[in-house]
Amino acid sequence: MLVELLAVMAPVLIVAGIGYGWARSGQPYPTDFVTRLVLNVSTPCLVLSTLSRAEVDLGVFSQVALACVIITGLMAMVGLVLSRLLATDARVLVPAYMFPNTGNMGLPISLYAFGEAGLALAVAFFVVLSVGHFSVGLMLSGAAQSWRRLLLNPVIISLCVAVGVLLLDLSLPRWLDNTVSLLGSLSIPMMLLTLGVSLSSIRPRQIGRGFALGGLRMLCGAAIGWGVAVMLGLPPLAHAVLVMQAAMPVAVFNYLFAVRAGRSPETVASLVICSTLLSFVLIPLLLVWWLPLSGQG
Repeated sequence: MLVELLAVMAPVLIVAGIGYGWARSGQPYPTDFVTRLVLNVSTPCLVLSTLSRAEVDLGVFSQVALACVIITGLMAMVGLVLSRLLATDARVLVPAYMFPNTGNMGLPISLYAFGEAGLALAVAFFVVLSVGHFSVGLMLSGAAQSWRRLLLNPVIISLCVAVGVLLLDLSLPRWLDNTVSLLGSLSIPMMLLTLGVSLSSIRPRQIGRGFALGGLRMLCGAAIGWGVAVMLGLPPLAHAVLVMQAAMPVAVFNYLFAVRAGRSPETVASLVICSTLLSFVLIPLLLVWWLPLSGQG
C-alpha cells in the first residue's frame, strides 16, 4: 500500500515542488499565459480525449455531475453557517468552501489513483464545478461573467462534443484523436507546475485559523461527498472519485478572485496554503481507505 500511495502522491508533490522551486529561485514563469493556455486549449482537449476514449457509463457520469451540484450547494451552506458563527464576511468563506482544487490536484490524483476510468469521472466533477466557479464564484467576488461568454467557454464546448461522441457511440478520426491527446497531455503537468508557482507567491497570515478552517473544509467535503454518493447509490469507483474530489483543498482561484475584489485576500491565502499542506496528509489517508474498495488497490 505504501508503494501505491507513493506512486499516486509523488508525481503531484514533485511537479508542484518544481514549480514552487522555480518561482522561489527568481526564474520567470508566465502564469497568465500558461493559465490561459491550460483553460482554453489543453483542458478542453483533455476533456474530449479522456471522455471519447474512456469506457464511461453515461448514467454514472451524469450522477457524478449531479453529485457535484449537490455537494457544492451543501458546502455553501456549511460556509455560510461558519461565516455567521465566526462573524466573517460570507463572500470570503463561502466560495472557499464551495470551490476546491479539483483541477490542479484533483485530476492528477484521480488519474494516478484510479486510472483512466477514474479520470473520466473526475473530469465530470471538475467541469461542473468550473462552470459554477466561473459564474457563481465570479459573481460572489464582484466580477460577474456573462452567460454568453460562459457558454462559449472552450471547456463547455469540448464537454458537449464529448457527450455527443459518447451518446452516438462514435470515434474521433485518428488524426484528431492523436492531436487532442497530445494537447490534453499538457494539462496535468502544467496545472501542477502552476499550482507550485502560485503557492510560492501567496503570503498567508492567521496560520492557526487557516489550518482549522482549511482542515474543516476538507473533512466536511469528504463527509458530504461520502453521504451524497451513498444517497445516489454510486458504484465503488465513482464513490471513491467523488469523495476524493470533494475533499480537495481550497482552490487557488479563490485567492485570485479575493485579490481582485479586495475582500480579505490574506484570509483566503491562509485557507489555500494551509488546506494544501494538510492535503498531503489527508489525501493519502483517504487513499488508504478507498484504493482497495475502488478495485484499484
